[in-house]
Amino acid sequence: MKKKIIVDPIKNTGREINYIPFRYIVAIFLVVLETLAVIAVMSFITIYVPYFYFAVVATQFGVAIAIINRKDNPDYKLPWLFFVMLIPIVGFMLYFMFYSRKLNKKQIKRMDRLTKQRIKKDDTGLLAQLSSQDEIIVSQAAILKKLSDSHIYANTDIRYFPLGENLFAAMVEDLKKAEKFIFMEYFIIEGGLFWNTILEILKKKAKSGVEVRVVYDDIGCMMTLPGSYHKQLRKLGIKAVPFSRLRGQANNEFNNRSHRKITVIDGKVGYTGGVNIADEYINRIERFGHWKDAGLRMQGEAVNELTRLFLIDYGLNDKKAEDNFADYFGNEVCKQDGYCIPFGDGPKPIYERQVAKTAILNMLNQAKRYVYITTPYLIIDNELIQTLENTAMRGVDVRIITPHIPDKKLVFLMTRSHYALLLKAGVNIYEYESGFVHAKTYLSDDETAIVGTINMDYRSLVHHFENGVWIYKHKVLEDIKKDIFDTQAKSIQVGSGMLKENLWQRFVRAMVKVFSPLL
Repeated sequence: MKKKIIVDPIKNTGREINYIPFRYIVAIFLVVLETLAVIAVMSFITIYVPYFYFAVVATQFGVAIAIINRKDNPDYKLPWLFFVMLIPIVGFMLYFMFYSRKLNKKQIKRMDRLTKQRIKKDDTGLLAQLSSQDEIIVSQAAILKKLSDSHIYANTDIRYFPLGENLFAAMVEDLKKAEKFIFMEYFIIEGGLFWNTILEILKKKAKSGVEVRVVYDDIGCMMTLPGSYHKQLRKLGIKAVPFSRLRGQANNEFNNRSHRKITVIDGKVGYTGGVNIADEYINRIERFGHWKDAGLRMQGEAVNELTRLFLIDYGLNDKKAEDNFADYFGNEVCKQDGYCIPFGDGPKPIYERQVAKTAILNMLNQAKRYVYITTPYLIIDNELIQTLENTAMRGVDVRIITPHIPDKKLVFLMTRSHYALLLKAGVNIYEYESGFVHAKTYLSDDETAIVGTINMDYRSLVHHFENGVWIYKHKVLEDIKKDIFDTQAKSIQVGSGMLKENLWQRFVRAMVKVFSPLL
């Protein structure tokens, strides 16, 4: 039982209730029950059916070989090999039920239909302009554009918000101006000042004929919204769907969540970044000290990419959706220097390669002077670790800012487990002393940046639907750099003396590193 402030969508008031997420408890119970039942049946057959044990051993080795031969990251293979080889029956049954990160066949079929609706745009001219300025940078843009099926844009105004409360104030004013449609997709929505204020606007707009749609992640909102909340919103004239509704199936439904944060207004204005719709994100309530977040407001041609991402996610979760995406694309032009690529990332087969990870690796490999990063988590594979080390060792100033006050102690332990190697290579690490850093920003050489929803962890880089904006030579980079310096000034620089551990702590850290790809 947990006390929560849950919004009443009819009266639009916050009210404290004892909220027990029964539907989610039942779903999780069904997953556990199904898993145990399958393992129990297999174990029973092994004991009572002659020679079945040999089939089990053959399957065990067959699965191990299959894992080794898969194209997945070796860091992800290791814990599964541990389970399969050391825990008979249980190991390979868990593999069969939970290993896959792909969408199911119905989702894939729907995705094929949705992703065929592309933005009609010729990037040849802008890529040529970019190539004339920097032949190395154009390669970053080209591969990111290709992997994410996105486009490169100029003529887009971008504003940077160093805190959630700044973004909230601007978003409210833009929402009030909506005339045609409002699209909102968030990992977390929770009743309180932030959501109540927005919901009041959405209700009025829907009543006046503005099309309003909301997508929220079903697991992300497991402890913040009732399981039937989308039905309550529909009664208000708001088209709402939970993303990947939890049904209690022993498969990959706990992966492939929507971690995206998107607001689009009339196809003209778009918001993204790390800020969810809950009061801790605007420091209205305090959970882990001061909440340091960041976000972007975009106005211009590039907003169409956010619109497309939203409509794909909405269509994936609403079987009846038959939208013509072009009806929602805007033609807003804001004369600005610089370029940007709004992009999405997610599981196979929608994205055959890891889009965000590739963009981060390219930024690190091509940096000449510095790379500054803020991230709430640092749970990364060997490839990213080595790239960070190599970048620092060739003389690039690499700085990473993480929280000093953790939101999850186990995850904090995983984050700190990578410090020693990175420090030894010359990476400078800081912890935000005032509280929790939730901003996901990557900045290099005063030229390129990535701002969005992408954490440096397995959830973001492998499992979830994410989105971000790659930016090149735009005036907004000055604001991003200033914010990173301001955040660093409020942080503690990590030294080797902070990392002393006893034998038990070292053992726990080692085990955590092995199994972190599964968390």
